[in-house]
Formats: sequence, structure tokens, C-alpha cells
Amino acid sequence: MELYVTEISKYVITLFLLLYTIEAFMTFRYKSEKRRKWIYAGQIISMFAVQIACFIQILARTGKVAYLFFFLFQIIVFASVIMLFYVIYPDGNKLLINNSCMLLMIGMIILTRLSYDKAVKQFFIIAASFVLGFFVPEIIFKFDFLKKFTYFYAAAGILAIGIVLILGAATNGSKITYTVAGITFQPSEFVKIIFLFFMAAALWRAESFLEIFLDSVLAAVHVIILVLSKDLGSALIFFIIYLALVYIATENIGYLIIGLTFGMLASVIAYKLFSHIQVRVQAFLDPFSDIERTGYQLSQSLFGISSGCWFGLGLYGGSPGSIPYVEQDFIFSAIAEELGVVFAVLMVLVCVSSFIMMMREGYYLKDKFYRLIITGIGIAYIFQTFLTIGGGAKFIPLTGVTLPLVSYGGTSVLTTIVMIMIAEGVCMIRAQERYEALERRRRKMNAVKHAVDYV
Repeated sequence: MELYVTEISKYVITLFLLLYTIEAFMTFRYKSEKRRKWIYAGQIISMFAVQIACFIQILARTGKVAYLFFFLFQIIVFASVIMLFYVIYPDGNKLLINNSCMLLMIGMIILTRLSYDKAVKQFFIIAASFVLGFFVPEIIFKFDFLKKFTYFYAAAGILAIGIVLILGAATNGSKITYTVAGITFQPSEFVKIIFLFFMAAALWRAESFLEIFLDSVLAAVHVIILVLSKDLGSALIFFIIYLALVYIATENIGYLIIGLTFGMLASVIAYKLFSHIQVRVQAFLDPFSDIERTGYQLSQSLFGISSGCWFGLGLYGGSPGSIPYVEQDFIFSAIAEELGVVFAVLMVLVCVSSFIMMMREGYYLKDKFYRLIITGIGIAYIFQTFLTIGGGAKFIPLTGVTLPLVSYGGTSVLTTIVMIMIAEGVCMIRAQERYEALERRRRKMNAVKHAVDYV
């Protein structure tokens, strides 16, 4: 019976995620949220169908009643998040909240399979993050003065990651975490948000080359501290955010070329200075030359992806636990192995649809500060996704960053949910701009009509 349930459900799971992904891209046919209502309804049905089918498979494999109650709690929380968001923020972008819940569901499914205890912990962090996150769109929408604290953002970010450099605990050779009152967190994740606000506030008003240069020096301080902490994945994300926002703000390709040149030079220097980068590059070039040590993680990841084939081995059918740190760094490999390469690719397309939506909203925004905020969030989100999946699939060397909303990690999931909610606040500002433009157009047409009637 277990075999039949597993075999049937894995095709059903992929089918519903396919429908969800198609619906995600169909939203781009329409400009207004009202015309997308029926698409969002279909997404919600597909989303919960994926979760139900996966947990039927988990229950069939394990027979544990505790998993059933855990599953019901997830249904209640995610349904409540979607319903409350739709009611409280009718002008918010519903594709972003739907996609976030879909990815969180996928993360909870694979984490439940890998480690029930970690899945429960992650679930409570997700619930708490949404409680906090629901206040964020209103703050972004109402408080326009947030764009005025340029150098406060810079000072706060440098101080936070500077403390970790000096007092932080070393994890696998990198100083990335700090413990306060028994709670361990990764400050660079929070600083990512502060850094975005710093860059947006700085570039919003920067006009001369000198202003951009001074802001670039402060951005470089952030990156250098992260490099000295050996948190190279975060350093790379910060650098890409900086480079992309400078180009978006100035539309000067010269700045982009200069930035890329410095980036390549810094990469060569980092490779020469840090032995663990050399190890990762060597593992990337030939993971099978030292398969028992330096190439073990990557080789196991590749074995997992390849063994999953198109539709996976089914939950509990593979051995993703053989990959060290699979819950954090190699979650994509575990998904590809047990849910299939097709499922994994569709999940990536869901991430891509969120990125496109954020960039599209930014393109139409008139307020430069908020345009830089939402495009910065989109770039940070998709680039981190690329780093995680590319590293696990041997497309690029490993960077040790998490897959947003899917990987295990309390700080990461909290930060990403807050960033999505910031993007929602910006989408509300975009909706207001659209309403004001329509109102101006209506008044202009009425004025013309009255003039014609008068004549």
C-alpha cells in the first residue's frame, strides 16, 4: 500500500506544482490585482493540494500520528496568513505572498522528512515571523521619512557586523553568528535589510560622482568586514546588491564596468588569501578527486540530484541525510532527490516569478527610493537563490548560503519574510501612485468634457 501511495502521489504533487507555476506566470498578463483574482484562487487550491499530497505520502511512510497534527497546524497557519493578508492589505501584491507561502510549505515538507525536531522549530519561527511581518507593509506605506536616515543605516550595519567580527563565534572557520541571552542569530542577514535601505537612501539623493564614491566607500566597509569574518557568501550578496543598485540609480554602464573589475580583482585576492576558498574551488573543479574529504559534500549532492530523476524517489525513498548540512546548504539536492528534478525546476520557476514581479513593480514606480528598495530586494533574493542552487548543482563553487524560505535557518527565514513584507509595502505605494494617476486622468477628461460642453 505504501508503494502505491508513494508512486501515485509523487506524480500528483508535481502536477499541482506545475499548475501553480503556470498560474504564477499567468498573473503577468494583467496589470491590476482585481483581474488576477481567479488566478490567485487557483494558486491557493494548487498550493494546499501540494501540501496535502506530500503529507499523505509522509503519513503513509511513517504512520506517525504526531505528523498529522503538525500538518493540520501548518494548514491553519498558512491559510490564516493568506486570508488575513488578502483582507488587511487588499492593495498588496498577492503573487508575492502566495509564492512565499508555497516555498515555505515546500521547506516544511522536506524539513519534516529530514528532521522533525528542526521542522517544528522552523515552523514556530515562521509563525512568529509573520506576526512581526504583518506590521511591516503599513510601516513602509505610512512612514515616508525612512529615506532620510542614510548614514544611520550605514553606521548600524557596520557596527552590527563589526561586533560579530570581533566577538562572534566561529562556525566552520567563519565568524557569522552571535549569541545573546542564549539565542544564536546571524547578524549579516538582518544587516542585509539595513544595507538595502542605506544604498537606496544614499543613491536616491546622490547626484555627483563624489557622492557616489563616498557612498561606495561605506558599502565597501560592509563587504570588507564580511570578508574578514570569512562570511564570503554574504559579502558576495552585499557586493551584487551594491553594484546593481548603483547601475539602476545612475544608468551609467561605466560604474558597472568599474565595479565588476574591482569585484574580479577582489575575488583573485580572496582566493590567494583564504585556504578554504581554494578548497571549495578545487572541489568545484573536480569533486571526485578527493571524494572522501573535500569533495564529499558536493559529490553526495550530485549523486542525490541524479538519483532523483524526473519525478523523484518519493519522500523517505532516498538518502539525503548522507549530505552534511543538507537542511541548510543542500536543501535543493534533497528536494530533487525525493520529489524529482521536475519538481525542483518548478520550484525555481516560482522563485523566478517572484523576482520578475518585484522588478516589474520597481520599473513602474515613480518614487526612486522605493524603486531601489524593491529592486534591491528582488536582486538579493534571486542572487541568493542562484548561489545556493548553483553551488549544490556544481554550477559555481559552494558559498554556504541558504535557499530563501526553503532552507532551515531561523535568522534567514525571518529576514526573508520581512523583506517580502517590505516589498509588499512598496507594492502598496505603487498601487497608490496608480490610483492617483487614474484620478488625474479622470479629472483631466472631465475638464475637457466641461470645456466642450461650455463651447
